[in-house]
Amino acid sequence: MTLTLIHTAKVHEATFDALRDRLSPGADLVHMTRPDWLTRTRAGDDSVSQELAQAIAEAPGITICTCTTLGETAEALGALRIDWPMMQAAAKTDGAIMLAYALDSTYEPSLALLDRALEATGTRHKVHPLPLTQYWPLFEAGETEAFTSVVAGEIRQAAMTLPKLSCVVLAQASMAPAAERLVDMRVPVFASPEMALRAALEI
Repeated sequence: MTLTLIHTAKVHEATFDALRDRLSPGADLVHMTRPDWLTRTRAGDDSVSQELAQAIAEAPGITICTCTTLGETAEALGALRIDWPMMQAAAKTDGAIMLAYALDSTYEPSLALLDRALEATGTRHKVHPLPLTQYWPLFEAGETEAFTSVVAGEIRQAAMTLPKLSCVVLAQASMAPAAERLVDMRVPVFASPEMALRAALEI
């Protein structure tokens, strides 16, 4: 089985290779990594969608877009959005949802997708946004350990103020390592990479 993964950060290649080795060693992952697509999209460059359309049309196998900012456009072009299985799981919980994000351009598409998942289940949960955008420069600088540490710490602290919380959603794949540091929390912390890969392998 072949899957094509469209990334905007090279660090995600190793993440998905490790997940593939654990979940389905026989699967072939093709990585297409374009950091410039995120930079240009944030700057308002409309030509990215045309390049994305060509990439998805020519990609072998099922395509997963791992960039939340590009997710809506990629889905319209036939790709799977990395965060859709995660949002579906969050919508099935019973209580408030914390939506943690570290990039401003992530928030609106993430919230819209979560709303879509909630609508599909016929439920209405209160969503508590947790902006952590001040830490994004750490990720951009390659300081992933520091980024993961502060993200996990902020989420843990914020969760203590929300007694009716049912789950935490990590809006970006780049935030996924924080979930490993929060396994002792009283509510589940959902990260998108493994959930998306499992969903794609089941198709």
